[in-house]
Amino acid sequence: LSVQTFSQTDKNNIVKTNVTAYAFRNINLTYERVLSKRFSITAGFGTMPKGSIPFASTYLKDTEVKDPQVALTNFTVETRIYLGEGYGKGFYIAPYYRYTSVNAENATITMDYTTTPDPTKISGKATGNSAGLLLGAQWFFGSSKNWVVDWWIIGGHYGAGSGDFRANSFRPLTAQEQQELKKEIDDLNIPMVKYTTTTDANGADVKMDGPWAGFRSGLSVGYRF
Repeated sequence: LSVQTFSQTDKNNIVKTNVTAYAFRNINLTYERVLSKRFSITAGFGTMPKGSIPFASTYLKDTEVKDPQVALTNFTVETRIYLGEGYGKGFYIAPYYRYTSVNAENATITMDYTTTPDPTKISGKATGNSAGLLLGAQWFFGSSKNWVVDWWIIGGHYGAGSGDFRANSFRPLTAQEQQELKKEIDDLNIPMVKYTTTTDANGADVKMDGPWAGFRSGLSVGYRF
């Protein structure tokens, strides 16, 4: 019995990357440490270098937002509970925490706060802290069972976020135009988001607070040692 236990736990470390995330320009790496038959802990890092939003043409084509440039970073810590064979193998449930930071630059939006609509440049940063639950399954392959496939079947997280954004006008604004710009931003009525707007001759500052949510799904490949 002691030999069998040792043979299943002598490779307690796994490094892997979610290959499906690269379609979204997301470079990522996850480390998992198997603690026992039922439990492991993982820590993951992902980053999307600054560039166009992946597949933006699909969901921004009917909006006035043009040429947004974004960069994203996230850190994830999770505890896995293996329900089947264990020792890092089989189906699992994983409560997790995620921190996300998003930077946006050079998004151009045309706002109707004057008789002649003016383009405005939007830039800023938002961060979010959230907790969630992931359901997945992991398998080992190869003659030495060193190769790993980790399927994130479905997961979701929810929390709170905040952001500071700057809207820069292409020309100086009069006092009346500043008031109209503030009113236009305040009238956006973004659901569930609280924000405050201050304006000056060059544009507006917007501070936002609200819910932060997301989902996880994908396929990771890695190595066990």
